[in-house]
Amino acid sequence: MKAAAILLSGGKSSRMGTNKALLKINEKTNIERIRDELLKVFDEVILVTNEPEEYRFLQLKTVTDEYPGKGPLAGIHAGLKASSFDANLVVACDMPFVSSELGEIMVKNLGHHDAVVPVIEGRQHPLFAVYQKGIAEAAETCINEGSLRLKHLFEQLDVLFLTERDLETYSNGSLERIFFNMNKPEEYELAVQQAKEEESG
Repeated sequence: MKAAAILLSGGKSSRMGTNKALLKINEKTNIERIRDELLKVFDEVILVTNEPEEYRFLQLKTVTDEYPGKGPLAGIHAGLKASSFDANLVVACDMPFVSSELGEIMVKNLGHHDAVVPVIEGRQHPLFAVYQKGIAEAAETCINEGSLRLKHLFEQLDVLFLTERDLETYSNGSLERIFFNMNKPEEYELAVQQAKEEESG
């Protein structure tokens, strides 16, 4: 697919107590699971991290934030600038059951919009969303103004919001599972159990 996937691994994992990207699920680290899923569909997968040495084993094109310490917005900005494509799926590293198929569908919905952002149970998911490469400039402006919340960026963009009803039309998997993210040890344990059940099933 003529699009890139941008994998963000810049969080502090403070609630987990250890780096959640490197936790093992079914013999693979969480971030390897996500990488392998994205490579099924996307021509380019870019890792954004400020600790590149830790992730060398992934063998991915890797970039660091131009604005360290400025949160996910800075990660999105760095990934978009490094991308070879106009359409880019951004994925956080704490989503072990992410769906490349759903990501592909969102890319196909991008059209003339600046971004496609899922809204599940009324909550926006900007870290499993699609962005045009060209919005990197608007992201940089927000960073320089100290407006680091993604909703501030969205106020300046033409965003297509897709709800459960829109997404269920396309998704073969459970949306709840796809959008599951693990921040705490009990959520990690739940992910391990789910992955085991899938493999044995």
